[in-house]
Amino acid sequence: MVTTTETGAEPVAPAGQATKTAEPLPNREVVLDLHRRMVRIRQFETEAGRLMEGGRLPGFLHLYVGQEAVAAGAMSNLRDDDQISSTHRGHGHAVAKGAQFRQMFAELFGRVDGYCKGRGGSMHINDLSIGMLGANGIVGGGIPIAVGAAFAAKYRGEDSVAIPFFGDGASNIGAFHEAANMAGILELPVVFVCENNGYAEFTALRDHMKLENVADRAVAYGMPSEICDGMDAIEVRAAVGRAVDRARAGGGPSLVEAKTYRYYDHQGVKGLRKTYRTQEEVEAWKERDAIKLLEARAVAEGVVTEAEFAQIWAEVDADIAESVAFAENSPYPDTADIALNVYSV
Repeated sequence: MVTTTETGAEPVAPAGQATKTAEPLPNREVVLDLHRRMVRIRQFETEAGRLMEGGRLPGFLHLYVGQEAVAAGAMSNLRDDDQISSTHRGHGHAVAKGAQFRQMFAELFGRVDGYCKGRGGSMHINDLSIGMLGANGIVGGGIPIAVGAAFAAKYRGEDSVAIPFFGDGASNIGAFHEAANMAGILELPVVFVCENNGYAEFTALRDHMKLENVADRAVAYGMPSEICDGMDAIEVRAAVGRAVDRARAGGGPSLVEAKTYRYYDHQGVKGLRKTYRTQEEVEAWKERDAIKLLEARAVAEGVVTEAEFAQIWAEVDADIAESVAFAENSPYPDTADIALNVYSV
């Protein structure tokens, strides 16, 4: 097993303080791509949270704000035929994989133009055309789905790769261990990506795991693992890229653990509980905001200008405004079609 030195710290402390990593800055096109993916996630989730708190969206949302570097960095290595499975905090994965704002907002509003025709809601957005197998409200439920996709790819002789995203809490679920064991035995082209944000809902990692690193569990299944700074999109891209290349070449599964942090509570913006972590902890992690770090480094190294980054923010904001209007004007599903796309076996 090959395990890198941990770049993160305790679950309640920011992962490092350096503004540069050992990974070299990629070329301009890659930097702009990573930045756009992260800004799209940040602004989608910010607007979705505002709409939910304002009572304009039904139900509740689990927001991905703060963890953008993981989805953006991982997905920058993938093709449309590479498949991913997601979690209840899945908007970021969908956006980074290429999902469109119009259909995503329409789904959150419960309208027929949504990805699931208004029937799935926040936790079940999928788009098979871009390899998004769907989010999952069951903790750890998406892990065996991605392993199944990897099995199918190997069986058909394809070189596509599957990535299940999951949190630190999900690594305690039986589905993770069964899927990891199967992937190891069959040498499947799957990259397990654990987004360790330090908390399983409201429970700190130190209170639900004896180990400090989820990556240490990979050795039990005969696969290599790597720990990366989940607040650094460049580092995530490099770590996941190595695992993807290995899987695509027939080298079997790997586990990448990204030490990251969610800025908001377990659900929503205002949240349900305020006592399990301090505001000082939250602010300390925000000092290493992934988008700000990438912008600062790229500008300092003369790869991208501040004006170019500002243009991306403006373009994304305009896309969101148009997409929200589109979604709110989309019709609700017709009750006469209640049995449409419903199957029994």
